[in-house]
Amino acid sequence: MKAFLYGIALQWKLDIRSKTLLITCYIVPLLFFGVMGSIFTSVMPDSKETLIQSMTIFGVTMGALIGVPPSLAEIYRSDVKKIYRANGVPLYLGIVSINISAFLHLWIMGAIICIAAPLAFDAGIPENSGLYLAGLAVFTAASLAIASIIGLAVKDPAKTSMFSILIFLPSIMLSGIMFPVNLLPGSLETAGKFFPASWGYRCMTEQVFHFELFLPLLFLFAAAVIICAILLRRVSK
Repeated sequence: MKAFLYGIALQWKLDIRSKTLLITCYIVPLLFFGVMGSIFTSVMPDSKETLIQSMTIFGVTMGALIGVPPSLAEIYRSDVKKIYRANGVPLYLGIVSINISAFLHLWIMGAIICIAAPLAFDAGIPENSGLYLAGLAVFTAASLAIASIIGLAVKDPAKTSMFSILIFLPSIMLSGIMFPVNLLPGSLETAGKFFPASWGYRCMTEQVFHFELFLPLLFLFAAAVIICAILLRRVSK
């Protein structure tokens, strides 16, 4: 257990110094929040009620899908994997420590948005804070799990970012944070339901708990964990 906690603490320190994580988990999401928050509240005053949720969805999706895969590729597609083996460190520790560290960083970013939005844009605070946090937790976990698939599955680290962007763009565009999903064609609205961002936004904006909204996120998380376990075995060979 001490070794496990040490690995997580070490990964946290490494991530703090990481330019990639700084950009994907803090700088870009918070800049997007500052610019788009001003635009949304000016053009659509009603968006103040869901501004915290929509900006957090963007930040978590970007931090997970764009920030995590390169970190995983750096471990499992390089000599770092050999160092793990030479020192008897389980290979799963890399993916676990990166995900836990990223989870904490994304929640810090979310907390900054939650505090700043009411002050800067008079945004509404989620009425059901418990439901909001539960939705955020499940959504973040599902997003990180899917990001881990990209990091483990793409063999060429140079192409990792390309695949991440291919998942990131439709996740945001079809999630409902930019415009209502009912304005989309039926096929695109259906396609959006295959991404965590769509369900995460619905969970975080609801005032009453609906298990059927959490179920797709739980399914995506469970399926992604199983796929990651299979990919991890292949990588370890």
